[in-house]
Amino acid sequence: MLGQLALWAKIANEASCGSPRWIGRGLSCVCIKRKGAYERICMNLTPVQEERLQRLKHRMKVYFDSSRRDHQEALKALWHATYPDQELQGLISEQWKDMGWQGRDPSTDFRGAGFISLENLLFFAKTFSTSFQRLLKKQCGNRATWEYPFAVAGVNITFMIMQMLDLQSTKPRTFVRAIFIQMLSEDEWAFDLLYCVAFVVMDKQWLDKNASYMDFNEVLKSTRTQLERELMLDDVMRIEDMPSYSLLC
Repeated sequence: MLGQLALWAKIANEASCGSPRWIGRGLSCVCIKRKGAYERICMNLTPVQEERLQRLKHRMKVYFDSSRRDHQEALKALWHATYPDQELQGLISEQWKDMGWQGRDPSTDFRGAGFISLENLLFFAKTFSTSFQRLLKKQCGNRATWEYPFAVAGVNITFMIMQMLDLQSTKPRTFVRAIFIQMLSEDEWAFDLLYCVAFVVMDKQWLDKNASYMDFNEVLKSTRTQLERELMLDDVMRIEDMPSYSLLC
């Protein structure tokens, strides 16, 4: 069973315009070093950013409820997107273990990240089906005898991104959060796209480190570090601009 994700220290010593004391003081804009110059990142959100951020926050607060019809249908949709040629025997079935859930009832694994983690998996399966199937079936690289369970790993990745972006806080505390909120102006599905990038980065890190089951949390930490680094790169204004986005197919 995967342990609770370890919390990281917040990003330190990121380039800022003058003193870093702007954090939490309610100033309207800050500056960060990008594209070889200082670029202003505004903390006062546009109406579009505010609307999309609130919608995303709402998604993050929804618990998975196995009694809700829409949640049941989403779970069935995930099965059919994953195994289009196999009939699902039931929402509680031994079949779910093949996808990498811990038991016969996948609903018990959503407690850490809620319904949005199911939405993320479904988005990945439908948007980048080739990458999704490649990771599900562990088709690339020299794999460990004890591999990470695919679906449970996906829930952990959702939780990691939620922690990294710190979207539930009332005041901005990291540049990564500010950059991501600006990305919401370009694409309402930026969170889901970032999730897909994170999953392929995690799998690549897994292979690069010759990792096994007990190494999962360490691999997740290094995945977060790489995501943060790429989000801060020059000219990364959208999720699609991240270097690791090219791993998706």
